[in-house]
Amino acid sequence: MFYEPKEGHGLPYNPFKAIVAPRPIAWVSTLSEEGVPNLAPFSFFNGVSDVPPIVMFSCAPPSPSLNKDTRANCLATKEFVIHVVAHEMRDAMNTSSAGYPPEVDEFEAAGLTKAPSTLIKPPRIADAPVAMECKLHDSLDLPGPDGGAGYTVIYGEVIGVHIADAAIKDGKLDVTAYNPLARLGYHDYSTVFDTFSLVRPS
Repeated sequence: MFYEPKEGHGLPYNPFKAIVAPRPIAWVSTLSEEGVPNLAPFSFFNGVSDVPPIVMFSCAPPSPSLNKDTRANCLATKEFVIHVVAHEMRDAMNTSSAGYPPEVDEFEAAGLTKAPSTLIKPPRIADAPVAMECKLHDSLDLPGPDGGAGYTVIYGEVIGVHIADAAIKDGKLDVTAYNPLARLGYHDYSTVFDTFSLVRPS
């Protein structure tokens, strides 16, 4: 099939949401200006450079059924933590994705234990295999349909990294130690259990 996105795809579900897959999930914790912790997952997420280490994730515009406290908190306080979601934490991640009002602490709603960050104020998930403390580098508001609000891309410089000791093997980060979760689109997810190596040609 061929379709032009602006004309519609004619399918019951948007195929674009499943084309770029698997996508890593940024499980982002922030702190409001009033000091309320917030936690939410985002599947438009990736690293964009390693020197300096910069990551990005994008937030959909707010809607009546979905608050975007993460966006507001990142822009206001300029600090956030991005966690990698382990397979065993999938249900807690899903719980934290609900559209809670700003005064709700999603750590508590999802039954997660907080740990203090080292360099910034927002707390981190104590049991997450990887947590990256970030300072806001930049943000970009993308255009929405018919000139309305669109996604906001948040760029963060990673200034501190927490890695579970069990995930370091032979001097390398071993993702199979915690099996990171990935989004496939729709309500579908996958998990990294197996890896293989390819040596880049010289």
